[in-house]
Amino acid sequence: MQRFTISLDDALAQQFDELIAAKGYENRSEAVRDLIRTQLGDATLAARTAKWAVACVSYVYDHHEHTVADRVMSLQHDHHDLVITSLHTHLDHDHCLENVVLRGPTAAVQALAEQLVALRGVRHGNIHLVPLGEDAHGHRHPRSHDPATTTRHTHLKPLS
Repeated sequence: MQRFTISLDDALAQQFDELIAAKGYENRSEAVRDLIRTQLGDATLAARTAKWAVACVSYVYDHHEHTVADRVMSLQHDHHDLVITSLHTHLDHDHCLENVVLRGPTAAVQALAEQLVALRGVRHGNIHLVPLGEDAHGHRHPRSHDPATTTRHTHLKPLS
């Protein structure tokens, strides 16, 4: 681990300490590491250099508007290769919160995430996109039906 020192004026340091306390960080170092990871991830996504990404897409809609639910479900089924899982939560008698996890090529994940939150009837949409890189140490697993045969695959992991 490397150390570095930064200087902050008193007002900025106080604001940062208040943020740290409000977010529940144990110390300044953890908060700075999170800020750096976020900025590095954002820069990678902006530069379009990340081949892979994972996204958590959250949105709220009125379940009485049946066409909204149908559009959301159809879009997820149309992109079943990107949709890892979804969680449907009933907020009240009318509203549902849905969280969908997507993983795949960055452009496709970002496009689907944006389509989901832009659907007519979807409100309070939010996208959290994390760039992924391929683990350089791919490995093999035996096939369940033929243990003598193995398949090689690569895992994806966060870049920063």
